[in-house]
Parts: sequence; C-alpha cells; structure tokens
Amino acid sequence: MAITATFDGVTVTTQANVYFDGKCVSHGIQLADGTKKSVGVILPATLTFNTGAPEIMEGVAGSCRVRLKGEADWKTYGAGESFNVPGNSSFDIEVAGEPYHYICHFG
Repeated sequence: MAITATFDGVTVTTQANVYFDGKCVSHGIQLADGTKKSVGVILPATLTFNTGAPEIMEGVAGSCRVRLKGEADWKTYGAGESFNVPGNSSFDIEVAGEPYHYICHFG
C-alpha cells in the first residue's frame, strides 16, 4: 500500500484534538466530497481508544503494536500498513521509540 502523502481540496480543523495528556494529537479534515478523516501523531505510550464508527488506521511514519478488542495477540504495523477497527469497539495501541504518524479514515 502506498503511503498517503497529501490531500488536495480539504478543510482542516485548526484546533487540535489532544488526548491522553498530549500523547495523541490529531486534526480533523474534511474532503470536498464530505468524507471526514483525521491526521495525527501518537507519542510513545500504551493507550486504549474507543470507536464509534468503523475506522481504518493508516500508518504514515513510525510503527505501533495493536490489539483489537477481544483479541489476545498484538500485531505490529508500520508506515504504509493499515489496520481496521470495527465500530462501537476499542483497540489498544503501543508506540515505543519514534512517534507513530497516522491517518484515520472514518466509516
């Protein structure tokens, strides 16, 4: 999978979403067709995120380990790789070393 490097014709929410005492910071974007995404970074930490809508997390830089709700095993993802999270669920994410940069595709 090629890494998404840019989005053209977007609206950016300039105020950041800051989670977990600054360990995760993201900005919401909306494409011309109304599609919503967020772009952000997770600093070294182990965090649990809850989802409303289904998500696809696309790695842009760095790496992480992820454990989806109900699963025992952790899986590792790096730049150019993505993982799917069901709606109304959760996932644990562990970032060690370099920050993990991502794009979250909603829906």
